[in-house]
Order: sequence, then C-alpha cells, then structure tokens
Amino acid sequence: MAAGLGSAVLLPVEAAGYAQSLQEFPLKDIGSARWFRQHEYIEKLNMQAIIDATAEQDEFVKETIYAHGKVPTLIHELIAVEVWKQKVFPVLCQLQDFSPKSTFPIYIVDLCDSADEAVLDLVDYCHRKLTLLAAQSSDCENQELDRSSPAALEELQKQSQELEFDISLKALSIIRYITDHIDRCVTEPLLYVAAALLKKLVFGSACIQLGELQKYADGKWYTVPIEDRLKITKLDGQVWIALYNLVLKPNCQQRYDFNNFNKNQLLKLRSFLTEVVIDQLPNLVELQRFLGHLAMTDPPPPKKDLILEQVPDIQNRIIRENSNKWKAIAKHQVKTAFNPSEQDLREQAHRLTETYNLDMMENLIPDRPKCGFCGAVAAKRCSRCQVERYCQSPKLTTSIPIQLQ
Repeated sequence: MAAGLGSAVLLPVEAAGYAQSLQEFPLKDIGSARWFRQHEYIEKLNMQAIIDATAEQDEFVKETIYAHGKVPTLIHELIAVEVWKQKVFPVLCQLQDFSPKSTFPIYIVDLCDSADEAVLDLVDYCHRKLTLLAAQSSDCENQELDRSSPAALEELQKQSQELEFDISLKALSIIRYITDHIDRCVTEPLLYVAAALLKKLVFGSACIQLGELQKYADGKWYTVPIEDRLKITKLDGQVWIALYNLVLKPNCQQRYDFNNFNKNQLLKLRSFLTEVVIDQLPNLVELQRFLGHLAMTDPPPPKKDLILEQVPDIQNRIIRENSNKWKAIAKHQVKTAFNPSEQDLREQAHRLTETYNLDMMENLIPDRPKCGFCGAVAAKRCSRCQVERYCQSPKLTTSIPIQLQ
C-alpha cells in the first residue's frame, strides 16, 4: 500500500508540535480533558508513523519524538495507566455513585529506541505482562465476569480483560524487539518467563470448540484448517526469537545462574524443537544444539564480581506518590472524567470522529478495500452508509438497489 500526501495524518511541523507538547500527567488527571487531548496527539502520531513505515517513507514521527526526548515520557504514561487500572479502577467499580456516562481510551507505547534509562522500566512492565499472560487460563476469551454488577460495569470489566490480554501480546512484541537490539538490558527471570510462555502459547493459545482447533492471531480467534495446524503462528515465532536472543547472546549467557531448577526449565524447550518447527525457523538449530550441550554438561558458575544493578523506578515512584490516595482519586474522577456535560460529550465524540475517520483508518489497513459487488479494488464509498465500497465498474448502478435494501 502506498500512502500519498492525501493520506497524511500530520505534516512534519504538526508532528513536531505534538511531540514537543507531550508531558507526564499526575494519576488524578488521567481521563481529564488535557489528558484526553494528549491521547489524541499520540494516536495521530502513531497513525502517521504506521503510514510512513508501511509506505517506506521518511519516518519523521520517530525522529521527532527521539529528538525531543519524549520516549521516557511515553513510557511513564504507559506505566501510570497500568497503576491506574490496578489501584484506582477497582475502587471506582465499588463506589455507589459510579455510573459512567463516558469512557476514555487507553494506549500502549511501541517505541523502544532512545528510551535511555526508562527502557529498564519498559522491560519490567513487559515482564509483568508476560507473567500475567503465562498465568492466565485460556478459554477463547470467555473469562468469567461478575454477573451481579450492573450492565455498564460488566461491560467495563469485559473491556478491561480484553484490553489486558491484547496489551500482554503487544508486550511480547516489544520484548522481542528489545532482545534484538539491546544486549545488556535483560533480566534473568525474563528468560524463564519466556520459556513458560512458549509452552502456554503452544498449548494454551489454542482451544477446541465444536471439534475445531482455534488459535488467537491478529486480534481475534480463528479456526485453524487441518493442513495448517503444525504451522508456527506469529505469537509462537515472537517467543522463539526472543528465547533465541536471550539464550545465545554471549552477554546474556554470562549473567545467567544455571542451577538445577533453571537448567531443567530450559531443557523443557527441547520437546518443542521438532523437525517441523526447525524447518520453519532454521536458526533454532543453534538453540537446539545449545540445549543439547547444556543437558550433557554443567555450565560454569557466574562470576562473583561486584555487581551494580539498576532497578526500575517509575512504577514505585507513582505508587509512592499516590499511596493512600486511591479512593480520593477515584471520587475526583467520578465527578470529572466520568461525569461530563452533554456539551462535553458532543465535543469528545466530535474529536474522536476526527481522529478515527474512515478514510484515514483505511490507510492503516494493508489490504485495499474491495468492491462489495464484484470484488475488484474499490475507489468509491456508499454516501448513505459510509461502509460499503464500490469500484468504477458500470455494474455500480446495478448494485445500488441491493445496498438500499
């Protein structure tokens, strides 16, 4: 897909202004008008970055964010939202006067470069998400909800579960990217979480419904044809690549303590390294060879030199600053973020419509829209429903009565 000037979300000067305005918000301001406006800026920056990367154009959005040093700010906002979900949201759901008239979107960060010391907080965040993903029960998203809650709260609980699952999978992609580019900013527990997660994905990301095998990919569950059941999914591939990097990079191996427990955890991977898997990811031959060597010998113990270890700080700092204030923050947000006026709701809906307009969203989809009548590439949209697409074929007039029905 080629993205021309007509499909641009932002001009470079606009992207620079948006990036420069990004700031860290206190926990009580999450969901406020200013926070919401920043979310719109981030969404537009994200859309433009996707369009530039897809069209192989100059990625000025990334360069602008790096130049202004805003990646740590984005990571701070990411972790602040996580703390809000863990500490404030449960309190909100218990308040008797919590009857939300509006919601606000929650975003995640997919920029890892130029994060400086904040990359450690990002790795720690992803480690928490992968641990949660590995511990979850897999039942095709049919998580049990609190049926005694009102319909609005039940819907919020469902959205929270789906969002947490989706964020955990995106955290997997971030970890894989970090292991590709950074040698030293890894933690030993991450290696064993990834090993446990691989077993989870091989067996747990699939479920059987009505005799059919289903797997999760591209944001949805789909039925796997019989001939494709042995194919590695994108999720499996991400974990295998991350494990390959974590195990075989020399800087990583030197820091691992391969005691009996850790050694046995890694050796469990050998059962998954079948010929079918190696045919699809030939680089895993080296991992298979290393595990065979590990099974036969004991690696040398780690050096007992003086170790200066960095620790993630953002989450602890946010919790420390807001300790014993969760209920006060929840009550404040009930009166502000979740109780807007009719005019505020209209303005919010208008801004969301501008941010997520159909023409721009279609530029983010790899496949070109198809004609609803003949299946050819479509250039026109129905002016009535704004959904159905048509080509410039003479059949257009023939298909209009079908759409009007």
